[in-house]
Amino acid sequence: MRETTGTGADGVVRLRAVRKVFGSKRNGVAALNGVDITFRPGGLTAIMGSSGSGKTTFLHCAAGLERPTSGSVVLDGHELTGMGERALTRLRRERIGFVFQAFNLLPALSVAENVALPILLAGGRPRRAAVREALERVGLGSLGRRRPAELSGGQQQRVAIARALITRPAVVFGDEPTGALDTRTAREVLALLREAVRDAGQTIVIVTHDPVAAAHADRVVFLADGRIVDELHRPSADAIAGRMTHLGAWDTDPGEYSQAEVS
Repeated sequence: MRETTGTGADGVVRLRAVRKVFGSKRNGVAALNGVDITFRPGGLTAIMGSSGSGKTTFLHCAAGLERPTSGSVVLDGHELTGMGERALTRLRRERIGFVFQAFNLLPALSVAENVALPILLAGGRPRRAAVREALERVGLGSLGRRRPAELSGGQQQRVAIARALITRPAVVFGDEPTGALDTRTAREVLALLREAVRDAGQTIVIVTHDPVAAAHADRVVFLADGRIVDELHRPSADAIAGRMTHLGAWDTDPGEYSQAEVS
């Protein structure tokens, strides 16, 4: 793996001039078009935008799930764009946590085994105490022997969060992590993510369409037409909803908006 200068001043995740085009050069569609952004250690960031704005593509490129057409993605001191697939897979297993809307738990495994899975896939031997501690952090310490089907949706997402945090990753990416949950359960899950930021200094980046969910973030970044057009810090749900209603009308000339950095 090619090292960069680290994760201090440079951030845990850094995208520079990232462009992602789907299709041919003549008829291609730019899902991302010159994205510059840095995520520094410790903080919850929500990525928002209308359908087709590039949110999911942004997350996939930042997490090394897709390679950008051009530009640079640096995560935990590693330049992702030049890494081979084997090294990239290892980095994702060891340094990135994922939380998805669909939970993605393996039904044949117990709750504890699902939490331990990232360590097993990386060739490690998970300690029972570490798995139990991860489950206790999400309020499921007594349910380790159960199967996912025996849990509620909210409990399954808690398992997914424990699984994402078990390796103490540099960053956790969430793709609509509360999208399949009722309002009360979603609020509880978001509170767990905030605890991970507050108590462990975790860096978390989530894609969401929900202003209420985004209001739990320290920072909300808005995408339109594959570009970052604005951001808010510790906003209310009403402020976020107000920004969202105007996204389609904004001029996204790259010379008109400031690049997003975290101080």
